[in-house]
Amino acid sequence: MNENLFASFTTPTMMGLPIVILIIMFPSILFPSPNRLINNRLISLQQWLVQLTSKQMLAIHNHKGQTWALMLMSLILFIGSTNLLGLLPHSFTPTTQLSMNLGMAIPLWAGTVITGFRHKTKASLAHFLPQGTPIPLIPMLVIIETISLFIQPVALAVRLTANITAGHLLMHLIGGATLALANISTSVALITFTILILLTILEFAVALIQAYVFTLLVSLYLHDNT
Repeated sequence: MNENLFASFTTPTMMGLPIVILIIMFPSILFPSPNRLINNRLISLQQWLVQLTSKQMLAIHNHKGQTWALMLMSLILFIGSTNLLGLLPHSFTPTTQLSMNLGMAIPLWAGTVITGFRHKTKASLAHFLPQGTPIPLIPMLVIIETISLFIQPVALAVRLTANITAGHLLMHLIGGATLALANISTSVALITFTILILLTILEFAVALIQAYVFTLLVSLYLHDNT
């Protein structure tokens, strides 16, 4: 097979112009704002899921942390919808791009850190040096804690990128193997096709789980700084 495995991850263009902005904005169409006194079943289900997720996400926060509720819910809806849309045939998944995930992770992480230094300065500085640390280890621990702090947004972005990219590559490889085996052994091809279907179902779950994990980690960073 001479096909490039990473061809599906290249930014799509139309007449030489990148259309990734339109793709990123498209999921917002799938979540209409209710404008009726009595909502239909789809909007009612959407509101119930949002309320359930927001209650679980914001249960640990104080009043100051709960002011981030709209941002957190928008984040999980955006990541979840783009992950699910990326599973459609001949589609593009923006969350497979590390640059985009870093563009989400760094500002959110920076916002939580700045909030912590602004409202809980002593507690935020205390994280760099645990209580009871021996004096000879103080410089090393401060350096380690500083690195661990700055590695948080990178870990957020890399985790999301790696999980989504790995799933798409595995589906591509198994799909290609199924087509190749169809001309060799039908029984083996049926087995690989069954594995492909099960993997596709798993990827639907992974798409939602990764959106929840990304938002939950941002929520935990916010909880530590409010």
